[in-house]
Amino acid sequence: MDANLPQREALLATVRVLGAERLSVGTTGNASLRLGTDGSYLITPTGLPAEACTAADMVVMAPDGTPQGVRAPSSEWRLHHDIYAARPEAGAIVHAHPPFATALACRRTEIPPFHYMIARFGGPTVRCAGYATFGTQALSDLALAALRDRRACLLANHGMVVFGRDSAHALMLAIEFEMLCEQYWRALQLGEPVLLSDAEMAEVTERFSWYGQPQDRDRS
Repeated sequence: MDANLPQREALLATVRVLGAERLSVGTTGNASLRLGTDGSYLITPTGLPAEACTAADMVVMAPDGTPQGVRAPSSEWRLHHDIYAARPEAGAIVHAHPPFATALACRRTEIPPFHYMIARFGGPTVRCAGYATFGTQALSDLALAALRDRRACLLANHGMVVFGRDSAHALMLAIEFEMLCEQYWRALQLGEPVLLSDAEMAEVTERFSWYGQPQDRDRS
């Protein structure tokens, strides 16, 4: 019996929702799930659309980046590998090319504090990583820099990457992030939006540090 079957099924469910929500289309985008504390993880296979995948197609990656099994891993496995190595709080990662996040990534500008929900991703802005060819170490290095103290970033002329504590959390954040990107894009059609101040964003960031915790539900 496959000891990783529940994790395989969770990852497959994640990528199928990404398709249903139009965050990924066809073989674009990828997702992964940390397996343990040794650096191993599951990642979606390369070249297979989510609807054609089964749980068995999810690829186990060893801590040294070696794939296990018959499927080849996503071409972006380095990005996932390096985020897990650098960010121990990352339990799952979503990389996608949704319409609004990708449109903003093609402008190569960070998303400013136009809305307080930006703080959901770790700070007053969401940065845009510099451009590098997909699947390269250079892209991974640029993404890690943009993710410093953040849990999401844009990838210039490419798309977005988000991580969460587990697959459900990462999926939720990816959907929320694309919604924010759409809101920012729509606000730009009316002109430059009014931005929140550093003090206002700091207060929101502090509130997000306890928001949703059981012991603090009476404060929400």
